[in-house]
Amino acid sequence: MTSHLPPFPLRTECPPGACICARDRLLADPQGDLRILRLSRADEKSLLQRLENLRDLADLRHLEKRMEQQLGIRLTLVTSPRGVRSLRGILIRVQEQPGLCRKTRQAIPAAIRRGIEKRPQIAWEIANAGGLFEAP
Repeated sequence: MTSHLPPFPLRTECPPGACICARDRLLADPQGDLRILRLSRADEKSLLQRLENLRDLADLRHLEKRMEQQLGIRLTLVTSPRGVRSLRGILIRVQEQPGLCRKTRQAIPAAIRRGIEKRPQIAWEIANAGGLFEAP
């Protein structure tokens, strides 16, 4: 297997059989986007803490943009087609990508939910993004 190593330290591997991140396949692909491998475990903890301490929707959108620029992580954050009655009505998904650990892909939406729970106005802003609560 031929691999191309980036000029930055790589995230440590998950234990064999514990993850389905396809890290080896990513390293073997000369066209692969290696940005996600910059996310060390310490950086991941900082990111999750930052997501838990959101100030407002603009802060969340800023972090969403930075995650995509720096790590290639793409979020989908939309309201449920069935409506928003609680926090469960907001769908938060991290798109799968080679090199992104399954646990990280689950931890990011959980951290965002905790952040929204701390600041419920963010949920209202997300629900109102399509003009749901605006006067006609």
